[in-house]
Amino acid sequence: MSVEKTTMTDAWIRGVVEAIHSAPNQAVLYLAGGASQALGWLLSVPGASNTVLEAVVPYSRMSFIQLLGKIPSQHCSQQTAEELALLAYNRGLKLSSPGYPVVGVGFTGSLASSRPKFGDHRFHLSTRTSDRLSVSTVTLSKGLRTREQEDTVSSRLLLKAIANACKVQAASVSHLTESDMSDEHETHFSEDQELEQLIDGKICFKVYPFSSETCTPTAERKIILSGSFNPLHDGHVKLLEVATSFCGNGYPCFEISAVNADKPPLSVSQIKDRIKQFEKAGKTVIISNQPYFYKKAELFPGSAFVIGADTVARLINPKYYDGDYGKMLEILDGCKRIGCTFLVGGRNVDGVFKVLEDFEIPETLKDMFVSIPADRFRMDISSTEIRKSGGL
Repeated sequence: MSVEKTTMTDAWIRGVVEAIHSAPNQAVLYLAGGASQALGWLLSVPGASNTVLEAVVPYSRMSFIQLLGKIPSQHCSQQTAEELALLAYNRGLKLSSPGYPVVGVGFTGSLASSRPKFGDHRFHLSTRTSDRLSVSTVTLSKGLRTREQEDTVSSRLLLKAIANACKVQAASVSHLTESDMSDEHETHFSEDQELEQLIDGKICFKVYPFSSETCTPTAERKIILSGSFNPLHDGHVKLLEVATSFCGNGYPCFEISAVNADKPPLSVSQIKDRIKQFEKAGKTVIISNQPYFYKKAELFPGSAFVIGADTVARLINPKYYDGDYGKMLEILDGCKRIGCTFLVGGRNVDGVFKVLEDFEIPETLKDMFVSIPADRFRMDISSTEIRKSGGL
């Protein structure tokens, strides 16, 4: 390659990477069998911490199997690339700052190696965002390039795919010859389809960032008030505001689980009706598929969960852990180990107003429960009572 062409290519790479880093998107990359240079390019240009949440190269067979959670029918295939992208997307959701769009990137390749290959030299790459799945399959002309050159081609095309997923304009540069073969397609998802995927467990949650409050890319802690919010009322809003003032640092958001522990899941139309309340109030809401707090803790590690005293009564009751006190301690200690805390507001429990101090919290768990004083907040009415009084 001539010096002039190399300089042009280097300028293209840097320009694309800078554009990606200036976009709000945050990405997780799972790359196997090629495109290794793309990772180096992304990390070598200033601003990488704005974009790259995590990058994993599952190179060994066992690493690949453990990442996928199964033995793939074919390591280098379109299906495997799509599965890697979906895994990366869900991982990105868990690691990203609230309200920032996530990109999951999957790549699997079978490129030139030290031993001759009987099959094609090919690679498959896929990107997943909230509303789009993009897939490209490229078959390279055998014997035309060295391994390093094939890795360079796959890296450039992967970089371009990431730019497209971030809705960044990347100048059109031909990276393939006439003898190479390429096929690409996109699938777009409606909001209804996204919510159906969530209910089915394909994606772990969806954020609706209605709040006008800004969240920096490095703001990792969420302050979460979970509930059914049927309906959302002023008490909920006030409780989250008071809890946020207690924390001093974090991003406040409401959370609804579309899947219930002892009821059928919410329908898409029910979820959308609940979401409208938060849009009207200008408050961020997360729709998840985890009804249990220990599972929510896994989704949102390091978060502060805002709960009422009635929820504390259930959290520390062995009855809800198959009657096993040890199991209760083990599960709640797991929440503690990943940095989760509970901010407790006073609530009526069986007709009596109670606060955190009215409960006997196990000694090893006391430091993960923080009381919100009743003079700062108390809520004597529930959504259920509002529904009854309104004839809902």
